Amino acid sequence: MNHFELQGGELYCEDVALAKIAEAVGTPVYVYSSATLERHFNVLRDALTAAGLKDPLIAFAVKANSNVAVLRTLAQAGAGADVVSEGEIRRAIAAGVPAERIVFSGVGKTEAEVAYALETGVAEINLESEPELHLVNTVAQRMGKRATIAIRVNPDVEAGGHAKISTGKAENKFGVSMAEAERLYANASNMAGVRPVGVACHIGSQITDLAPLEAAFRKMRALVERLRAEGLSVERLDLGGGLAAPYFNQPTPPAPSDYAAMIARVMDGLPDIQFAFEPGRMIAANAGVLVARVLHVNARPEGRRFLVLDAAMNDLLRPAMYDAYHEIQPVKPRAGEPVVYDVVGPICETGDTFTRDRALPPIEAGDLVAFMTAGAYGAAMSSEYNSRLLAPEVLVKGSQFAVVRPRPTYDDMLAREQAAPWL
Repeated sequence: MNHFELQGGELYCEDVALAKIAEAVGTPVYVYSSATLERHFNVLRDALTAAGLKDPLIAFAVKANSNVAVLRTLAQAGAGADVVSEGEIRRAIAAGVPAERIVFSGVGKTEAEVAYALETGVAEINLESEPELHLVNTVAQRMGKRATIAIRVNPDVEAGGHAKISTGKAENKFGVSMAEAERLYANASNMAGVRPVGVACHIGSQITDLAPLEAAFRKMRALVERLRAEGLSVERLDLGGGLAAPYFNQPTPPAPSDYAAMIARVMDGLPDIQFAFEPGRMIAANAGVLVARVLHVNARPEGRRFLVLDAAMNDLLRPAMYDAYHEIQPVKPRAGEPVVYDVVGPICETGDTFTRDRALPPIEAGDLVAFMTAGAYGAAMSSEYNSRLLAPEVLVKGSQFAVVRPRPTYDDMLAREQAAPWL
């Protein structure tokens, strides 16, 4: 469910007309619904709790949507943060996420990032390789600290809506094998600079079938039991994220209640374990839209009709990168028979194509359209390619809206660069 609906013939976010936001802020512009963010978080938390998973840590994946106002909205609802860089740690802290609810993941942590995480006091650092274990141990000892760590396991289970977002196969760069995990966990238990408290996995994104998740979770339970049988303490089990968001042309994802019931069944009888989760897309995707204006309609003699927008692949990369589908809705739909369009942006790349042969209501130059389900991996993946200004971000709550990331000026963009002294 989301809070973007037609009211009186035009598209609203909660109680604010998208056309009103576009008039005030300009286009393209990202618009987020506070009510949708809160609802999706609460539905997941309530499902996990109802299934008997006591006090789960739900650490929102900051990479999905790193806007500080979005993170603060979720933090106030009780979310932690799953982060993969020092910058994301800083964003989470700035948003009010307590350090003890931050999980630091990622395959390429630098020495400086590890030191910052230890200074901040994050809940745990998920380690993804043996070199990383030695790095964290060395940095922690130098700082006179003992890092709380988990070992991320690659369970060799294929899942995810696209090859580029599948992370749980042996050939993927993430985590260590089951055999390595046992060895590294035992080694870490004897190191002065680290304290292993658990194991973690994350097998992919946009997963619409519970079967691969269940297969991975069964392997993780067995790993916990083997480690405990060796006399090692395992307090936490991080099951990652990956549960799909309901994109409009994709299979209907499992309900959070079914997901939670499956976990409770798989983990039944596993005592004294705290569960952690790293959802991103399922919480944020349907909580945001990208609003764009039609620059012109280019009708070719051979029959193709191009809908040229002021938004481009630098604003919303997913269609170009993943062949991703986003429903496109006119903000003020016109009456009439559907027309088939190729929807494109102004960037000098053929890849700057959002969709081909899409049947939409009649659309004219100057009309506004909204890319739905754009709240995850939208603004977070945007760039200034072609020296285009970043789209602003707006957060709505009821009848109020606020610009939570303003559109920079060209002077702002140019001020970040300077000439070399010999120029």
